[in-house]
Amino acid sequence: MARTRFRLSFDLLEVSAVALLAALAGLWYSTRPPLHHVEAIPLVERYGQEERRTAGYEEWIVRDFFGDQRGGVFVDIGAATPKWHSNTWWLETQQGWSGIAVDAIQEYGAAYAAERPRTRFRSYFVSDRSGELVPFTYVPELSLVSSADEAFAKDFGKETVTRHVPTITLTELLDREGIGRLDFLTIDIELAEPKALAGFDIERFRPRLVCIEAHAETRQFILDYFASHGYVLVGQYLRIDPLNVYFRPLTAAAPDGLAAAASGVVAGSASRGRK
Repeated sequence: MARTRFRLSFDLLEVSAVALLAALAGLWYSTRPPLHHVEAIPLVERYGQEERRTAGYEEWIVRDFFGDQRGGVFVDIGAATPKWHSNTWWLETQQGWSGIAVDAIQEYGAAYAAERPRTRFRSYFVSDRSGELVPFTYVPELSLVSSADEAFAKDFGKETVTRHVPTITLTELLDREGIGRLDFLTIDIELAEPKALAGFDIERFRPRLVCIEAHAETRQFILDYFASHGYVLVGQYLRIDPLNVYFRPLTAAAPDGLAAAASGVVAGSASRGRK
């Protein structure tokens, strides 16, 4: 049987050709418009291709829901940096909102003081009980990776740091800060969302929109919690954002942006018809 011999080296011309093809492919992809989920296209058309501060569509979803309403109040739990990956940066800097940002990593406070004058930064671990100290692990090389679940943080394969952080319930935090009206609540605390919800009197504060990260391990608890407190999923955003789920009170009237978008979806569906 004849044996096939494979060449394991390449001459300079072949290497140059491969490099040129790779460069051309990179140039082609860099000039193409970004791909979007089909249900996000109305948001893309409405807000253009300008740079979002959130990694996903969170910023556009919040703007759409509130119809670019001005002067609202937000609370951002697990806020991290004041600008990039922030669900509330646009609300404050462009729409005049104000509120509270909370993160267990106290070092973020200086940047909030410098860049977000309408936001009060507080360093706590939001949980089901106040006044305790809990271990909190973060990855210095990846500032957005942190959790009270040490194994979760260490899954990222980087050196981690653990410190003890004081706990506070969301209800106590809002009372201390004098927050009576709450338009937007966003929670992203890597598997600790159930504990934060357990310490929140949602009937009292009744946020108009909640954005909450829902990992597989916590998703059912989150869905059950909001259903039991009279909230419903905002269905039109369900497939646009794979990481977060959005809830509004069942009996609340939809803001203008949400109503307009919903009308557009219904009208577009009717015009396309069924196949």
